Amino acid sequence: MEITLQQADAPSVRKKNEIWLRAKKMKMLYLMMLLPMILLFVFHYIPIYGIVIAFKKFSPGLGIWKSPWNDFAHFKSLLHDSLFIRALKNTLIISGLKLVVAFPAPIVLAVLLNEVKQVWFKKVAQSVSYLPHFMSWVILASMVGEVLSPQRGIINYVIHSLGGTPINFLADSHYFIPMLILTDVWKEIGWGAIIYLAAISSINPDLYEAADVDGAGRFKKMLHITIPSLIPMIVILFILGLGNILNGGFDQILNLYNPVVYEVADIIDTYVYRKGLEQFQLDYATAVGLFKNVVGVILIVGANAIIRKRSEHGIW
Repeated sequence: MEITLQQADAPSVRKKNEIWLRAKKMKMLYLMMLLPMILLFVFHYIPIYGIVIAFKKFSPGLGIWKSPWNDFAHFKSLLHDSLFIRALKNTLIISGLKLVVAFPAPIVLAVLLNEVKQVWFKKVAQSVSYLPHFMSWVILASMVGEVLSPQRGIINYVIHSLGGTPINFLADSHYFIPMLILTDVWKEIGWGAIIYLAAISSINPDLYEAADVDGAGRFKKMLHITIPSLIPMIVILFILGLGNILNGGFDQILNLYNPVVYEVADIIDTYVYRKGLEQFQLDYATAVGLFKNVVGVILIVGANAIIRKRSEHGIW
């Protein structure tokens, strides 16, 4: 009987030994991963306990735990706050436009770069396109402000030269959102294209060779091989983008907007910033932020469930 039990336990013991040996071989990788995991835990998990102030009438003198509960008062007042409703509407409009315009842009760029035969031009185009990603919005906002300046900007110089009237693009509610979308595409199109170029590089070359034998041109190969091969990656990034639809781009808008365009530019994140840090309503600002994050999680889970029902793609 003992021999039988030992024989039954042998595979599990062998498997544990294999796992341990594999982990031992990759100990340097685990060591490299340790610091990011610590930073993730310290800055993203430990602060979660502060969410409790969204359910309290927070008083700094009493602290988080001694402050009285507010019976969900902040969440009840959200729907009656006209400024929050305006911020929610603006967030949905700006994020929706970014999802429609900015999301496909890296896909188009990656497909076009894949069709470029001159290696030197391809490398230069890639470097130029993803360089803005590494600059902060503080720097880029200054550059955009100079380019669009009514007095010094090159665009208004051209408009004036053609007999038109200079336009203050960043202080006009009709032009501010289009400028947001265009500058967002400019900053992120190259970095986003890297992901799709990596996916394209993993496509089996035999598919292209078979298409050549069948007489397919470059456009047909792109249409029937390249783009369908990108669909799993596109679906995953689309689901994640849909989950971030209530993130309108805090850094970008904070550095570009001004009180003149609050009507169309004030989003949930800038609203939370003003309520929490400028007006010191920390509990109310936390409730707004928690509402936004809960909606984001619901959108990710819901979008993934719908896509999984209609196809085999999804995040999980």
